[in-house]
Amino acid sequence: MASRLAHRIGLFIDRDALHALAVAAAACALSLGLVYLAYFVHVLRVARTAPCLPGRGDCVLVFGKHAPGGRIDADFEARLARTMALWRLRPPRQVVLLGGGPPGVPTEAELARGALLALGLANDAPLQLESQSRDTLQNLRNAREMLRADIALGTVTLLSSRYHLARCALLARQLGLEPELCAAEPQWRWRPVALWRVAAEAAYVCWADIGSRWARLIRHRRMLARVS
Repeated sequence: MASRLAHRIGLFIDRDALHALAVAAAACALSLGLVYLAYFVHVLRVARTAPCLPGRGDCVLVFGKHAPGGRIDADFEARLARTMALWRLRPPRQVVLLGGGPPGVPTEAELARGALLALGLANDAPLQLESQSRDTLQNLRNAREMLRADIALGTVTLLSSRYHLARCALLARQLGLEPELCAAEPQWRWRPVALWRVAAEAAYVCWADIGSRWARLIRHRRMLARVS
């Protein structure tokens, strides 16, 4: 837990991240909140309309989720259940389980692998584990390095919770990937907790998108290197 908190604090005190946050906050303030509202609507639209079955699905990236004490929550379970459903329907050529963790405990990727095997996935299934990342951007950057040759050949499927998919897609495109989305849940459900998560994701997406656009505008190489 302390390791996760330290990672998040490190992100928020980074000068480039604060630079991007300040620009995004200014854009939202000057527009009287309309810029943030546009991102909220975008994240909600993606959450509502994302398909459960990918068009290609040859290479599937399964996003992990924080699992304190090794306990997999309902969102994480839904992602793993969707992974199994895809496997039973049409086994992907590659499945990459994403997510690290603090030292001395199983990583998110390792927990996902154990849960999938318990659900009936074959021991020789083409699983790869990316166990070094602590956030979505690191998930995707590390996966890109692991699969660089294969990713160049086509689309990667991003499998995660509905509220998380807009951020996954944005960061994947910034990293030069060609993503298609696959929602863990069968359909969007109008619940207060779901809307709260969309609101939080909209803030992340606003921060990342406006920050990267600003960096390109002012040709700030160090900021651009963080998202590419």
